Amino acid sequence: FQKHEFFVDMTCEGCSNAVTRVLHRLGGESFDIDLPNKKVCIDSEHNVDTLLETLKKTGKNASYLGEKSA
Repeated sequence: FQKHEFFVDMTCEGCSNAVTRVLHRLGGESFDIDLPNKKVCIDSEHNVDTLLETLKKTGKNASYLGEKSA
């Protein structure tokens, strides 16, 4: 699995819940949400485009920060 780090403009618990929902729908993703820093770290076999599209389904501004070394 690759570890990818994304910026997602989350301001509250509701935002992070929305991120959790869309990622669960994608299936089998292991991820970590850092609400204060507005970062989402995802362990995934999906490509970055797929993950970014998924995060954008929350209606939040999202961007790819890069690969995170384990």
